[in-house]
Amino acid sequence: MEDFPNTNNETRKHILSVCENINKYIHDLLNRGINHDASKLNYNQASVFDKCINRLHDAEYNSEEYKQLLKELQPALIHHYKLNDHHPEHFDNGIQDMNMLQMLEMLADWKASCSRVKDGDIIKSIEINQNRFNYSDDIKNLLINTVKYMNWDNKNENV
Repeated sequence: MEDFPNTNNETRKHILSVCENINKYIHDLLNRGINHDASKLNYNQASVFDKCINRLHDAEYNSEEYKQLLKELQPALIHHYKLNDHHPEHFDNGIQDMNMLQMLEMLADWKASCSRVKDGDIIKSIEINQNRFNYSDDIKNLLINTVKYMNWDNKNENV
């Protein structure tokens, strides 16, 4: 086997640099997971969510019942979206203003929410949300591909 000292040295530096960059992603995502939806624990949000949370679990996503519950939750949701950048509603231009880490938290949130509602289906939610949040087929496919990669499209799995 031949030795390529220049190439090997440069490749090892590159690998280390990529690893350091990925560790920055990991650090951000861990912080996002730890702090996810913490604002729901304060009185402004908890007092409103507490009145609807059980009915929300029984509502089918995007049904008329679900939409009515969102209207009832509106005061808390406005406050919640303002404080949490993993929601498209946080931004003037929705998902188009989000970065990948915000989108990853959003997708993890959508997956977790699917396990809390009647007939939750993450793929169906992504398809419905394309209309709701006006994102492209490219973004929809990126989200669906991520769900499949994570094996989150198994409806029997509760995460």
